[in-house]
Amino acid sequence: MDKIVIAGGVPLRGEVLISGAKNAALPILAATLLAPGRHTLLNVPNLADIRTAKKLLGNLGVHFQDLSGGLEVDASELTSWEAPYDLVKTMRAAVLVLGPLVARVGRARISLPGGCAIGARPINLHLKGLEEMGVKITLQHGYVEATVKRLEGARIILDFPTVTGTENLLMAAVLARGKTVIKNAAQEPEIADLAQFLQAMGADIQGIGSDVLTVQGVKYLRPASYRIMPDRIEAGTYLAAAAITRGEVVIRQAPVEHLTAVLDKFAEAGLRISVDHDSIKVSSGGHLIGVDVKTLPYPGFPTDMQAQFMTVMTLARGVSVITETIFEKRFMHVSELKRLGADIVVSGNQAVVRGVKSLQGAPVMATDLRASASLILAGLGARGQTEVHRVYHLDRGYERIETKLSALGANIWREKA
Repeated sequence: MDKIVIAGGVPLRGEVLISGAKNAALPILAATLLAPGRHTLLNVPNLADIRTAKKLLGNLGVHFQDLSGGLEVDASELTSWEAPYDLVKTMRAAVLVLGPLVARVGRARISLPGGCAIGARPINLHLKGLEEMGVKITLQHGYVEATVKRLEGARIILDFPTVTGTENLLMAAVLARGKTVIKNAAQEPEIADLAQFLQAMGADIQGIGSDVLTVQGVKYLRPASYRIMPDRIEAGTYLAAAAITRGEVVIRQAPVEHLTAVLDKFAEAGLRISVDHDSIKVSSGGHLIGVDVKTLPYPGFPTDMQAQFMTVMTLARGVSVITETIFEKRFMHVSELKRLGADIVVSGNQAVVRGVKSLQGAPVMATDLRASASLILAGLGARGQTEVHRVYHLDRGYERIETKLSALGANIWREKA
């Protein structure tokens, strides 16, 4: 098992290129199941979760061909409708094949999902919505079994704007008979990216980017070529890296229009930020200032940036209150940050962060994907050497992070633990 070692205290300088968005690529890969034939996807990030998704789709009969700058996905013939436990347990997004499978072949057998240990993330809203579209759902031996003769359009009101639930129901609805209206839909830009890919395949979708999606089902979809959006969480993480090291970094190919809440908070914390089309220049404006953050569904501050922002606040002047409203177990990085000298007190879904003058390098253990990133950031800003263990979480969502940080001047490398 690998670990990442950081000798901290070096201000980052230079340019970094943002990769394709993991949280857009995964549902788009699942959506290729809806149309027989060869799809071409560009800007697909090279991540552990993408490799898991390819294994899962391969298990269903999909074939892949690597292209220069992209991936050909051949979904001409499906040979299975089952997503087994050994693949689903490592990646919750594997449940995204549920909607496409019932839409295309009328049945699916999906292991209940796993992924990061950041709290309960049930799929009951996925199942309830599919039942409203005529799908018969049974739960047996840890698997969801779904069957339907023909999906029927329905009016679905989500109790919570679930991202993967919205994506699953959207993918099912595009081949349903009649009109489907999904209300209280999640509005994350990755959902809009999926919807635009579905449109390229011939889907009829209105309300993209809003909380009401209206889908007129079509009889069939065709293969499409599509470029996946850049990763807003990766971009936000490099903003945090520049902040905590008091560096000056230009972030290229950033999804600027989807980073408003993040950019506003970093600017409030004292960073100098300028934006030019799809580039963000960030530099230290002097001392960091403690600011409060509350995570919310998009367009609010993303829960996937909470750990990284908290890490920056450990070196800010004053007190910050971080409120987590999305996942109940997303403060597991706190105990590891405290090993580095951070002053953080957790009470319920709030963490009170009192800025300290410096962090001190130490061995730490990653507990989930974004916690891994927060510990890398802490190591960059700490004095001395930090070792981050269990970095397989990191590899699920960040492409070549140590290589990109090294190019910015960081003293960071990977070793066998």
